[in-house]
Amino acid sequence: MEVLKNKLREKKLFLLDMDGTLYLGEKLFAGTPAFLAQIRKNGARYRFLTNNSARSVKSYVEKLARLGIPAVEEDFFSSSMAAVVHLLTHHAGQRVYVEGTASLRHELERNGIRTATEPEEDVSCLLMGYDTELTFKKLEDACILLNRGVDYLATHPDWVCPTEYGFAPDCGSVCEMLWRATGRRPYVIGKPQPAMVQLAMQQCGAAAEETVLIGDRLYTDIACGVNAGIDTVLVFSGETTREDLEKSTIRPTMTAEDVAQLAEWLR
Repeated sequence: MEVLKNKLREKKLFLLDMDGTLYLGEKLFAGTPAFLAQIRKNGARYRFLTNNSARSVKSYVEKLARLGIPAVEEDFFSSSMAAVVHLLTHHAGQRVYVEGTASLRHELERNGIRTATEPEEDVSCLLMGYDTELTFKKLEDACILLNRGVDYLATHPDWVCPTEYGFAPDCGSVCEMLWRATGRRPYVIGKPQPAMVQLAMQQCGAAAEETVLIGDRLYTDIACGVNAGIDTVLVFSGETTREDLEKSTIRPTMTAEDVAQLAEWLR
């Protein structure tokens, strides 16, 4: 373990999941400020990685400010940002039906992506996000488009979103419902795909061996780090339990109770 702790202290870039790792809903974990401060004290940098596509990056900056953590938009890499890159590469100039929040739709539109709110004939792609504004009409529209054969994307595969009261259905759960209805599954853009990690390392000029990803989910956070070829730390402050880890084939480089314990190891 001491070898792994020393390895952690040598990292130059910390990629941090948010929900279930740094906070839960509007409750900041007690160890988060000390953890972030220790990263900076060690001469390293951090970036926030989140699969939650319901919020814009601007709203995340505002949320962290409310929780007492200063941040700027450049500190974030979200599945929404990864979706923008993918859509501009593969669906430039085409209409995209967004089954997500108004915030997600506006994020896409301000980056030059044409969106739709009806299953019109010129829609070429359905993009699923974490939709806290979900309606049955959106589900019907999605079924119409999927049965028509349009391309099918999802910002992320998370089954649940952690909250103060437990868990709420996330994007992956709605995608599962649509699979039952249409027999189709989406191509996932965010974690566990490595795109966000690669973008962050490129922007920060960090090599894979200098980078570590820290998160609370095996099938998104840890799998993303594995797919990107970097070290990972699983924390047990969110979705994953020790029993889940024992049953999983996805293995983190190391585990910790929470970021408070990681702050101690970084000192």
